[in-house]
Amino acid sequence: MLPVLGFTLLGVTIVLIVLLFKFKVQLTLHTAGQIAYTPLMFILAVLALNYLLVGLEADRIYFLQQTVYGISLGSVYALIALGYTMVYGIVRLINFAHGEIYMLGAYAGFFAVTSMGLHFVLALIFAMAAAALAGVLVERIAYKPLRNAPRLAVLITAIGMSLLLQNVGQKVFGSIPRSFPRQFDGLYQIGGINLDQSRIIIFLITFLLMLALQYFVNYTKPGRAMRAVSQDRDAAQLMGINVERTISSTFAIGSMLAGAAGILVAIVFPQIRPTMGLMPGLKAFVAAVIGGIGIIPGAVIGGLLLGVSENLVTAYLSSSWRDAIAFGMLIVILLVKPSGILGRNVREKV
Repeated sequence: MLPVLGFTLLGVTIVLIVLLFKFKVQLTLHTAGQIAYTPLMFILAVLALNYLLVGLEADRIYFLQQTVYGISLGSVYALIALGYTMVYGIVRLINFAHGEIYMLGAYAGFFAVTSMGLHFVLALIFAMAAAALAGVLVERIAYKPLRNAPRLAVLITAIGMSLLLQNVGQKVFGSIPRSFPRQFDGLYQIGGINLDQSRIIIFLITFLLMLALQYFVNYTKPGRAMRAVSQDRDAAQLMGINVERTISSTFAIGSMLAGAAGILVAIVFPQIRPTMGLMPGLKAFVAAVIGGIGIIPGAVIGGLLLGVSENLVTAYLSSSWRDAIAFGMLIVILLVKPSGILGRNVREKV
């Protein structure tokens, strides 16, 4: 009886997902719909997997536990991916040094807690401010002089800046990993699922930052300036928008989110090192592409999808597959829908 119920509920959930996707335009006309659409689709996807496990008579508690872990990891990927997608949406640049900004945020939070004795909330703000400053400096030094240069030159510069920051980090901070002080030790159990306090903090802060970003981009004057520059830089400049200041603001905000991700991941995996930004930075870029690079909700979807997939693969197959799944998903999405899950194919006149 239980397998039949599981497959029945799976069918109902799939129908709901299809209907939500079909009527997306009507459902997202209002702000509440825009905010609720992405989380609702994600919840339905998780429910569909849960009902599939019920139908197969698998261990649902274990699956849900791994999903919770995946959501916390995916939240970190989403924060970093938002920086990628914002910068790309404005200047069509893949900032490969973004992973190193994430690393600098982790170290800024580490010194704020250990040397300055700040509370975690103040350390988080300090890490975000330090990452924002680093992001603006990178933009001013490395990218602004190449604003009108060929894209290949800018891409090579981004890779070079990434390697430079890694090596400077090893010189300044040392190559030996440092242990981030334990901040949260609470453990809760809901329905047989263990929820440690640090992962709850990650999800809540990530959710609040994403809401704040969505409000900033859609309902503030600097946010409207960013959207105008992303659509047509020359027209925005003719309308009196300071394009250079807008680009710097975009780098600052994207870097703030990466800095927040750095200190948040450090409270769960309390070991930081100068090369810690390499793989998360690449995976966050993959998440941005999967969701639709240049689209803010797409970065969130891609990050959560990647985090959950990575954790489930580790739990059910092997930890050696955790990195392969990210790049495997990238290949699949580029073959099936190159514009990403939420992206649209745009025709260019040549």
